[in-house]
Amino acid sequence: MTNRGDEQEKQEEEEMPPDVQVLFFFIRIMRTIFLFFLLMMINVFLGLYLGFAVPEESTPLRMVLFYSWFTISLAAFIYVSWRMWRKKMPPP
Repeated sequence: MTNRGDEQEKQEEEEMPPDVQVLFFFIRIMRTIFLFFLLMMINVFLGLYLGFAVPEESTPLRMVLFYSWFTISLAAFIYVSWRMWRKKMPPP
């Protein structure tokens, strides 16, 4: 069984003009790029600037915590991107 919300959402997407669909596609692209750069800026700041990822400047516990954070945040980014991109766009 499908939700009525899914059916209604599909009907609304099919009724939109192609220009609006292209705009929504562009917004999806920009959101993905923004999330990626935000995540990488945070990880570079923590890892390189504060020295959590550099063995000479960090303790083993800090390195384990940093790389755990990096792995979890990367998995979260992949999940959010997958959820954002899983809906197929109708052909023009």
